Amino acid sequence: MALVGETVDQAREVMIFGESGLMACSPPDRRPRWEATRHRLVWPNGAVAQVFSAHDPESLRGPQFDAAWADELAKWKKAEETWDMLQFGLRLGPSPRQCITTTPRNVAILRSILSNPMTVVSHAPTEANRANLAASFLEAVRTRYAGTRLGRQELDGVLLEESDGALWTLAQIETARIDAAPPLDRIVVAVDPPVSGHGNSDECGIVVVGAQTEGPPQEWRAVVLEDASLAGVAPTVWAQAAIEAMERFGADRLVAEVNQGGDLVETVIRQLDPLVPFRGVHASRGKAARAEPVAALYEQGRVNHLRGLEALEDQMCRMTARGFDGRGSPDRVDALVWAIHELMIAPAAHWRRPRVRSL
Repeated sequence: MALVGETVDQAREVMIFGESGLMACSPPDRRPRWEATRHRLVWPNGAVAQVFSAHDPESLRGPQFDAAWADELAKWKKAEETWDMLQFGLRLGPSPRQCITTTPRNVAILRSILSNPMTVVSHAPTEANRANLAASFLEAVRTRYAGTRLGRQELDGVLLEESDGALWTLAQIETARIDAAPPLDRIVVAVDPPVSGHGNSDECGIVVVGAQTEGPPQEWRAVVLEDASLAGVAPTVWAQAAIEAMERFGADRLVAEVNQGGDLVETVIRQLDPLVPFRGVHASRGKAARAEPVAALYEQGRVNHLRGLEALEDQMCRMTARGFDGRGSPDRVDALVWAIHELMIAPAAHWRRPRVRSL
């Protein structure tokens, strides 16, 4: 058997002598013997487990195995080369098997393994191991990372995907996160309505964003406050949800894209609230072209996120300059883009226009 860790030391300390390692999990009458000079375990029945380092893929060239255990594969620096060499060594016995234990990270080799139809996947959140963890640790990490993409990856075991050339990155979004919004000068609710309202329809993007707009435009800041998007609902339902979002946050205006529904979008909204401050917007450019100026504001560190925006952030990390690299339409991203255009980009363009001053 091959035991592959990121380094030999990590394999020894975690996979062999760790609290959940092989030595701790073996019954006393079947506990293996550690041969330090040869970096291997030997069981009483003659079974042998050899330790390898993922930093040295060539060390796997030549040996052969019935089984393998690869730990924390997603953080290996030479993951693809090591994995490939391991596959060539799994050639003993009637049915060679291998087990991977890792925190999921968006790396090519892990995506490739997960897409293999022969792969069986099991995952559990950190909470499932609470009996073996300090209560103070769980409370601290949940307080700090709950509602963040990093928390979903590290604590919930969710593989978070980020497309090549994405306009927004995981690291960028994590950097933008704040725990509470500052005082805001304006708040808008933006809606990207679906064409239809049945179970197979696209989502209705509903995003609430506020902004500080004191001073010149280069000093303006925005905060994404809530993603209230809905899927598979009738127009009156998403219209009511948008109006309720306005009431929750005291929003100044409801902005909705009207390319698909035309006047019907405003009609549905005004049936529920005739006095709602409404502005219909028309998309004259593609989604990616509209999104790029908003992504630039994120690069400048001028947009922050509150917690609880995971579904929106997932879409953001699949939006590229070529378009949306995901299923369906990026309705949440569209709503986000319209909101920030309304709050920052359109007013900034007006600010830059020449103005006549009288003396």
